[in-house]
Amino acid sequence: MTNDQSQINDVVRTFFAAFTSDSDIGPRLDGLREVLLPEALIVRTCGSPMSYDVDGFIEPRRQMLTSGRITDFREWQVDGATEVYGDIAHHWCTYAKEWVEGGEQVTGTGAKTIQLVRTEAGWRISAIAWDDER
Repeated sequence: MTNDQSQINDVVRTFFAAFTSDSDIGPRLDGLREVLLPEALIVRTCGSPMSYDVDGFIEPRRQMLTSGRITDFREWQVDGATEVYGDIAHHWCTYAKEWVEGGEQVTGTGAKTIQLVRTEAGWRISAIAWDDER
């Protein structure tokens, strides 16, 4: 594994780790700002596409994961592959998630495409799009 791939894997792990509802959720969600470019675009394609800026993506998830409406949420990468060309990279992956809502266990899967760029501070996410399996 190259140094670039190792650094990109760290960024991807940081992204997925942010979405675990436990006592460290606040610092992990705040840490997303360290791996996302300030201008990053995040797009949900499940149904009608919805695009978010960084704060528009993080804050509703903070509310959802800390409100108590859902508990024991976690999301993790199942499989992924990265291609690097110069200062750009693309990470394609599948993921799974689970949580408890209304006393019921809920699970889901999907795919994410993550575009990254090399900056002076290291690799950063410039765009993400995801689609949940229906």
